[in-house]
Amino acid sequence: MASMPFSATFSTPLHGYSQTKTTRSSNSSASCPSMAFWTPSVKSSLGSSKSAIFQNGFSLQSLSFNGVFFKARSLGVYARAATEKTLYDFSVKDIDGKDVPLSKFKGKVLLIVNVASKCGLTSSNYSELSHLYEKYKTQGFEILAFPCNQFGGQEPGSNPEIKQFACTRFKAEFPIFDKVDVNGPSTAPVYQFLKSSAGGFLGDLVKWNFEKFLVDKNGKVVERYPPTTSPFQIEKDIQKLVAA
Repeated sequence: MASMPFSATFSTPLHGYSQTKTTRSSNSSASCPSMAFWTPSVKSSLGSSKSAIFQNGFSLQSLSFNGVFFKARSLGVYARAATEKTLYDFSVKDIDGKDVPLSKFKGKVLLIVNVASKCGLTSSNYSELSHLYEKYKTQGFEILAFPCNQFGGQEPGSNPEIKQFACTRFKAEFPIFDKVDVNGPSTAPVYQFLKSSAGGFLGDLVKWNFEKFLVDKNGKVVERYPPTTSPFQIEKDIQKLVAA
């Protein structure tokens, strides 16, 4: 079978990405034409939401196959569409089962954390989170804690048990919410938003307990920190947003 030309037109060049050129098959017995696409070389970075794929994006505008043109849908797999929303578009349930519109936190700097009671990171994170909350809560800062049992089954308790643990042992005064999934098919919508706003090519999975998302006063995710980043290491970033 003779080879057939194939071309693809992209709306935006991807700086820093590799391009595969269109080629023709010289083998007359080839069963299909050679196809060419921009192939992004994606590097995941938990510490930054400013990767090139988020800044540029790309879409497949049209296809030419053997002289016939087709229109194609935009390949919006990057996070720009998701980030048109803000955190304030979501509503969650608190630890007591009451609905809480996140718009109530409008104008505040937020640190959002998936917490667990039986993790090796529990004591240090809860202690430092409580310290930061006490220090900055009067300056427009809030911590939103979401219990999650997806990592080693380290948050097995009921909501009342989780609340008692956090508030009694660590004197936590910041809001604690209903237990949620942060990965998988039952991911809470708010975490779908967080991950798509500060993730990799398809949104990085939350890696473990105590991963952190920093949200500015406009409800936009500005930074993401791995579980091993302690709350005290984030303090300078919190100070900058609070003062903005």
